[in-house]
Amino acid sequence: MKKLVINFKAYQESTGASAVELARKIAGVSSEVILCPQYFDIKEIAGLGNPVYAQHVDALSFGSRTGWIVPEAVKAAGAVGTLINHSEHTVGIGKAGEAVKRCREAKVQSLVCVPDVAAVVEAAKLEPDMIAIEPPELIGSGISVSQAQPKLIEEAVESAGGVTLLCGAGVSTAEDVKKAVGLGAEGVLVASAIVKSPEPEKLVGEMVKEL
Repeated sequence: MKKLVINFKAYQESTGASAVELARKIAGVSSEVILCPQYFDIKEIAGLGNPVYAQHVDALSFGSRTGWIVPEAVKAAGAVGTLINHSEHTVGIGKAGEAVKRCREAKVQSLVCVPDVAAVVEAAKLEPDMIAIEPPELIGSGISVSQAQPKLIEEAVESAGGVTLLCGAGVSTAEDVKKAVGLGAEGVLVASAIVKSPEPEKLVGEMVKEL
């Protein structure tokens, strides 16, 4: 199956017990969907069987790092990977590169988020496990990048240098997913459409069918 990555962000609907219940519903549909909960929910959600990514790690190693997150810490909690440079937690390509390197050392997968094709080119040089292109203006808009900017996805796929390319921003329906895959994307990064859905398992099931 191509990749379906669900970012829980920090919504009330995806915090604590609600996050675990949401993850359990998704796990009941597919054990391959990647879940990105908040840090303190990683351990319990990882126990459900789906691969879990942290929402961010810092490009640091063990030491006096109060308030920072080292890759080894999220791995110890049960995460197998992490988002890096999401538009809501940007660090820039330079720091993203350092974080990818640290993740590689810790044997943690990396998914670098970028806003445009030029950034895809730079991110590909870092050799992360995946890249997600997300135009910031479409994030949370309900207007899918695959529908609004299809040429952007095609150009991003061509520019990814063989790195797995996902698309995000506004992806809300199975049709959005189908369109993204048809344009060459290897999957999608989704958030509010699923987290805030009254029937998240139904929507996940529809998206999984298109992957």
